[in-house]
Amino acid sequence: MTTQNSTITTLREQLAFRLREALLRAGLSEDVVEISPATTSKFGDYQSNTAMVLAKRLGANPRTIAERIVASLNVADLSAPPEIAGAGFLNFRFSQEFLTRRISCIFDDDRMGVPFACHRKRIIIDFSCPNVAKPMHVGHIRSTILGDALARIARFLGHEVITDNHIGDWGTQFGKVIYGWKHFLDQDRLAREPVEELVRLYRHTHRLEEENPAIAAQARKELVLLQQGDPENLRIWKQSVELSWKEFEKIYRTLEIHFDQCLGESFYNEALRPLVERLLETKVAQPSEGAVCIFFPETPELTPCIVRKTDGGFLYATTDLATIEYRVKTWNPDAIWYVTGAPQALHFRQIFAAARRLGIQAELVHIAFGSILGEDRKMMKTRSGENVALAELLNEAIERASKIIAEKNPTLPSEERQNLASAIGIGAVKYAELSQHRMTDYVFSWDKMLSFQGNTAPYLQNAYVRIRSLFRKSNAIPQETCAILLESPEERALALRLLQFGETVSAVLEEFRPNLLANYLFELANLFHGFYEKCPVLRAENAIRHSRLALCHLTARVLSQGLSLLGIRAPEKM
Repeated sequence: MTTQNSTITTLREQLAFRLREALLRAGLSEDVVEISPATTSKFGDYQSNTAMVLAKRLGANPRTIAERIVASLNVADLSAPPEIAGAGFLNFRFSQEFLTRRISCIFDDDRMGVPFACHRKRIIIDFSCPNVAKPMHVGHIRSTILGDALARIARFLGHEVITDNHIGDWGTQFGKVIYGWKHFLDQDRLAREPVEELVRLYRHTHRLEEENPAIAAQARKELVLLQQGDPENLRIWKQSVELSWKEFEKIYRTLEIHFDQCLGESFYNEALRPLVERLLETKVAQPSEGAVCIFFPETPELTPCIVRKTDGGFLYATTDLATIEYRVKTWNPDAIWYVTGAPQALHFRQIFAAARRLGIQAELVHIAFGSILGEDRKMMKTRSGENVALAELLNEAIERASKIIAEKNPTLPSEERQNLASAIGIGAVKYAELSQHRMTDYVFSWDKMLSFQGNTAPYLQNAYVRIRSLFRKSNAIPQETCAILLESPEERALALRLLQFGETVSAVLEEFRPNLLANYLFELANLFHGFYEKCPVLRAENAIRHSRLALCHLTARVLSQGLSLLGIRAPEKM
């Protein structure tokens, strides 16, 4: 196979290049090149509405423009001249010879046709970000799983990625936690259920504060002592962080997610006061009614960003600005991506605008997402109205998967069943998230996500297992190189979809949409099943048999790689 320096271009790139050349030869603007896979096979393999876009710009007849393009277009080695359809669409259908050559190239490529990014960047991805002394809950699913998938895909495309889990380990809640620790701590429960005990201390103190203002004053005093570096309060705070992080790590291990950095809010605490003073000195911020604010007169709809309260305290905005400055100074990134919910859109618009005032040049992006809903289409909660704990949800996913496996394969050894249950259960949760457009509010359904039918992780995992079992049962070994023949419509359709793997992976980062890859894999699995039913593999003879085995092998490789980019394991057996 070829090395990772593969320079195979995608089908879309090849057509775009030829189309751009034709536009230049025809004396038309080459900045309008629109190429996309055809919506149905009756329109060919790819379509372009370039002629229609140019015609609108020039005030000309789109079919006339299309004819000028076709007259200047040289695609003889790729396809017949494109058909002009409708108002001026260009429909391309690749020749059998071209597809055969291309699929053989992809078979010999260890990246399966996925090109490296043209402009590789150093990217910091900020995601997950749970709060200390609180359990991770279902609301953390989207940021954690989406952020990890984007990191995996960006790395595969050749970008240098630094993942940073900016945990909430500082703030007013620690005054209540420390007061509760000193007065009501249950050491046995702290040892058994550390985060639950920290939550209990916080809530108990909060209830007492509502009844007794004197306790509220004492909790605030504990917070001040912590901020001033009191040794006892620092010890309690550090232990709270350590205990919480151990619980977080269990979840991340279950999800098979790791971070390059975990610099929480406390890491930037000493930088906040100097930052605000500098903001005032440089006139980026101004005093306003006792507070310090950054105003955005050039963007009237953007409300002021408060960086210091009237009582002298700092806010998330202050910490986020200090974090951006540290990241730029330490890692000199080309881009910083924040994977957080849509409700934080205004906050990040303010922060990014303020960062520009500070001279930050890195690309700053808020990658927003919607909500996860329960079966009642409301925010997912427990019966008591609490957020669903993420650890419990993941454990339930594994348990449900284990029961399904036991029913389908009761003789499977216990350890093997547990490992498989983790791959299927966790994969199902991840895929349920990643197969959705990130801005969609989706309903969390165990039955749907764990089904072996439909657009689910188990369906894709089962497709991979089916292919691998084909080779195990027959002792067939795919040849390193062989002529791949595309004699049936099913073979051609499968090959064409395999050839689109590269452009699909590359397109994910254009709008931060892993669902493009998830849906591609689902369509690929469907096409494989159609191919497998219509085209005998092991019963075929000689060259046809080798060719179809090669298509099976390549499909398995693409399914496995694609699932891996989504953070999902492809098990060998099910």
